[in-house]
Parts: sequence; structure tokens; C-alpha cells
Amino acid sequence: MRIGAAFRASCVLLILLASGCSLIDYYFLPPPEDTAFELYEAGLDSMKEKHYEAAQEYFAKLKDRFPFSPYAVKGELGLADAYYLDEKYVQATEAYKEFEALHPGNENIPYVLFQVGMSNLNQFESIDRRQDNIKEGLEYFYRVEQAYPDTEYAKQSRELIKKSRRILAEHELFVADFFFTRSQFGPAWHRYRYVVENYSDIPDLRTYAHKRAQQAYFEYQKELSEEERMEIQDSWYLWLREWL
Repeated sequence: MRIGAAFRASCVLLILLASGCSLIDYYFLPPPEDTAFELYEAGLDSMKEKHYEAAQEYFAKLKDRFPFSPYAVKGELGLADAYYLDEKYVQATEAYKEFEALHPGNENIPYVLFQVGMSNLNQFESIDRRQDNIKEGLEYFYRVEQAYPDTEYAKQSRELIKKSRRILAEHELFVADFFFTRSQFGPAWHRYRYVVENYSDIPDLRTYAHKRAQQAYFEYQKELSEEERMEIQDSWYLWLREWL
């Protein structure tokens, strides 16, 4: 009887000790960290569910904790995509640029360059604002077209080059019209000339700019001295002859 009771008591004690260790581990020891693979998979799952902020957290942890893991490179690109899909275009631009700098020979570089262009293009707000993002985006579309002409991204870039150049031309005309309506004919003339000389691929805007350039030029002449008129007259006739 005593042996049986002692045995049962020993078993109970072992169970209590085991459960006690488990409780101690649970409350006082840090939880096991996710592996690089688990963080990457969690990021992908969040992307599929369109939980982009969660995906950014997973990919950022992967990048910080496992920089030398085979999944780190995928996570860097995933982080950039998560920013882009979350419409955080400034962060996306920087993340894609960083990826290109760190992995210039990666097979995804055509896509990455294209996405830098798209991230900039998507920051367009209105024609009256500075168009620095459009200019930078255009540079990246040109890079894709020239360096990777046989990719699907090159084909898309060609169309987006047209769109970006039209935005830039319209911005120049907006500024030129602004000067013209305020009787600042000299600056207006120079802006209209710039459109005529640099946007021959956009006929409708070029034609408009040419007509307005003529108007601005004749108004501008009225403001000049005889000497100043003679200085610009030769260049004006040469420019007009090139147009004709």
C-alpha cells in the first residue's frame, strides 16, 4: 500500500514539475523566432490577402534578421512590392532603387526598373506642379526600353514614355500660358520655343506652341530696344525656317 502511494505521489510530482517547467518557459522565456522561410511565407500570405502593412512588417523582419538568407533577396523585392501596392510610392521608389543597387545582376532588374518608373509616374498630381517625378520616371522607362528591349516591360515602357512626355509638354505649356496671360512675353516665348524644339513627337501640342510662340515673339519685340530686337531677329528667322 505504502509503495503504491509513494509511486503515485512520485508521478504527480513529476507531472507538476513538467507542467511547471512548461509554465516557466511560457511566461519567462522568449518565444522561438520565426525562420526566414516562415517570415517569407507569412509575407506572401499577407500580400495575397491584400494586407499590405502586415506584409511590409514580415518582409522588413526578414530583411533585418536574415540578411544572408536565400529568402532575403525575395523579401527585399516583396517589401518594395508591398509598398507599391499600398500606394506608398516614395517608399516603393527607394526600396526598388536599393534592390537594384544591391543586386544589379538579378533577373528581376527589368521589372525593378519599370517599377521605379511606375512609382514616380503614380506620384503625378496635376499639371501645374513641378514634374520632377515624371522626369525621373521617364528616365527609368527609357532605361528599360534601351537595355531590355525584348521584355514585356519594354513594350509597356514605350507607351508610358509617350504618356510621360505629354505630361511634361503640357506642363511647359501651362507655364508658358501663365507668362503669356500676365504679359510676360519674353519668358512665354522661350517656353513655347522649348516645346516646339523638344516635342515634335506630340504634333497637336507642338502646333499650339508654335502659334503661341509667334504671338509671344511679336509682343515681346515691342518691349525691346532696336539693338535687342536685332540680336534675337536672326535666331528667330532661323527657327521659323526650321519649322517650315
